[in-house]
Amino acid sequence: MDPTLVAVIGLALMALLMLLGMPISFTMLAAGVLGNAYLLTPGAATHLLATNIWEQFSSYGLSVIPLFVLMGQFAYRAGTTERLYDAAYKWVGRLPGGLAGTTIAASAGFSAICGSNSATTATMGTIAMPEMRRYGYDPALSTGAIAVGGTLGVVIPPSVVLIVIAVQTEQSLLRLFVAAVVPGLILTALFLATIFWMCKRNPALGPLGPQTTWGEKIRALTGVIEALLLFGLVIGGLYMGWFTPTEAGAAGAFGALAIGLLQRSLDFKGIVFSIVESVRISAMVVLLIAGAVLFGRFLTVSRLPFELAEWAATLPDEMTASVLIMHYPDSLELPDMVRGRACAVVRGCVTGEPSE
Repeated sequence: MDPTLVAVIGLALMALLMLLGMPISFTMLAAGVLGNAYLLTPGAATHLLATNIWEQFSSYGLSVIPLFVLMGQFAYRAGTTERLYDAAYKWVGRLPGGLAGTTIAASAGFSAICGSNSATTATMGTIAMPEMRRYGYDPALSTGAIAVGGTLGVVIPPSVVLIVIAVQTEQSLLRLFVAAVVPGLILTALFLATIFWMCKRNPALGPLGPQTTWGEKIRALTGVIEALLLFGLVIGGLYMGWFTPTEAGAAGAFGALAIGLLQRSLDFKGIVFSIVESVRISAMVVLLIAGAVLFGRFLTVSRLPFELAEWAATLPDEMTASVLIMHYPDSLELPDMVRGRACAVVRGCVTGEPSE
């Protein structure tokens, strides 16, 4: 069978397994092992599987992941997340869509002490969803705010995704963290502006919250101090050269643990649960990396990426622009002549006939 066709079948198999509910890391591992076994030999496929998993789990660079995840778990079990949410609600809850905006703001704060988008989404879903349901928020707006708020964990440092990228591409983790701060703030501001605009147009989506005094707002800021201290300790320590990335994760985890113990909001059961949950999340991330590497090697052996690159190189320069024009929102009312020209160009690329 043609290797390119094998790669397409592997992609289809991976998509099918995902639809059946199998974890993404296992779908990539299964497709990668079966694909390599067919294109190479079964022995080579199992050797690649064992080698990849060992390389990822024994990588010192990836040891920073469980430490940052542990920091987020300690902060969550210590109640830092709830205090962040309460502070954000006191400040933006009176605005249109205030609870949804509070979810975005609290997600940004929790992302700065967690680094995991899945942990941020799960935490905000646990805290925010019942509150928005109680205040009569639109379910689509509520779930959407939680979902997009969780994506901030990918951008705002200490992002686990940025850590993985730094390790795999051998880039400076500090530079990636510093470079991600401004985009993370911009994304947060855009999410807040979008929610405000939607609820301003349709107040039924997000009713206004109760009025709060300036005194209540100022007192609520005490719940932000812990998050700012942890963020300053980790990012400031990295920027000043006090810590390596792994040491910064350890310092952040110790700081979150110390805050919880000093406030007596973190007991022995919470510590044990945080450690167990951190191991589970870290294993999931590392297996995801191993699966992606193994599946990537299968695609490389099949030469599918090279075939796609060669095909893309044969396309005319205006192909991309033409596709964008055709799929642009109809609300912009592009002239029929422009849209017709784009369709003619794409039709010529497919059929080989010259466009007029």
